[in-house]
Amino acid sequence: MTEAILLFSPHGSLIKRFPHKTKGRVHWILQSLCGCCAVLGLAAIFYNKYLNGKAHFTSWHGLVGLITVCVVCVQSLAAVPLIYHSLAKGWSLAKLKRYHAASGLVTFLLGSTSLLLGLCSSWFTASVGVYAWYLAAICPVLSAVIIMNQVSSAYIAKKRLQS
Repeated sequence: MTEAILLFSPHGSLIKRFPHKTKGRVHWILQSLCGCCAVLGLAAIFYNKYLNGKAHFTSWHGLVGLITVCVVCVQSLAAVPLIYHSLAKGWSLAKLKRYHAASGLVTFLLGSTSLLLGLCSSWFTASVGVYAWYLAAICPVLSAVIIMNQVSSAYIAKKRLQS
């Protein structure tokens, strides 16, 4: 998901020399794959809990993860007018992109929060050492900071200058 967002970055994109339309298509493909993986992961965890007779969504990690997967699905559906702009009558493409970027940032932060909450689980903290835990925790935090910087500099700052 991080790389799918960073495709639009002028600094760290693997395909920075490609046209914006191509970047948009690759972004759409990568985000679709991420959404499918998230839904499949949720289904696998749900099925495993069902087989073992355990309660579902009892931890903060489980609740935030469920909310995140639902928001990812809604965000994906809400992105369809960006591809087929004729579906969004009365909305400018610039405004749709700005809303998509802002809600995508919230979605990414929800995913990062769910990941961090999973790192705080009893199973994970018992499985790794202290240094490995901090190393694992710093990755989603740094990713979130980088994505927040990119989205805010690409969309929010432009809107402020235009106002």
